[in-house]
Amino acid sequence: MSLNTMQDANIIQTFFSVAILVFSVVAHEVSHGYMAQYLGDPTARLAGRLTMNPLKHIDPVGSIVVPLITAILSPGFVFGWAKPVPYNPYNLRDQKWGDAKVAIAGPLTNIGLAFIFAMFIRLGSGVLTTEMLLLMHMIVYINILLGVFNMVPIPPLDGSKVLMSILPFRYRYIGEYLERYSLLFILIFAFFLWQFLLPLIDGIFRLFVGA
Repeated sequence: MSLNTMQDANIIQTFFSVAILVFSVVAHEVSHGYMAQYLGDPTARLAGRLTMNPLKHIDPVGSIVVPLITAILSPGFVFGWAKPVPYNPYNLRDQKWGDAKVAIAGPLTNIGLAFIFAMFIRLGSGVLTTEMLLLMHMIVYINILLGVFNMVPIPPLDGSKVLMSILPFRYRYIGEYLERYSLLFILIFAFFLWQFLLPLIDGIFRLFVGA
């Protein structure tokens, strides 16, 4: 394979990685809005955010700049985020677990998408082209990455809302402490600790696709 061919392949892979990420984070955010709607809060619907149109959800930094940088600097790895879908927790019928249900809807959607496309890989082996299989492998891996990463209990990630719903009231000060220093914790995790999630992400990936 020539150098130009390899460069073209890397550009194509980067493009598809970013496109898959944008679709996946949009699905993640829309699921938050639908769960809030189901629980009685119409905020996301009234804001026009219950749509898969990426233009309604794109964050210039999180949906474009960060994914491109991560894809270029670390081939095979891409990460980013969309604008959070708004909701009013006081409108939720379930005041005890409503926040947790809205939060966990996003990661569960990503894991669900990963599972569905993993089944396509399993059932389509020998039928699908190499390019289609590679694309589906990227969809599975990126969605598992998003699902697992968002369950880390650091604000504003979804795992923090689940944690706060589980903790007894007397321990809620932990959530306030995490929120106060959330940017610091996120930076520390992103630069030094995220790789500890890789064995879990890889394990789920192998479980799903059978590799």
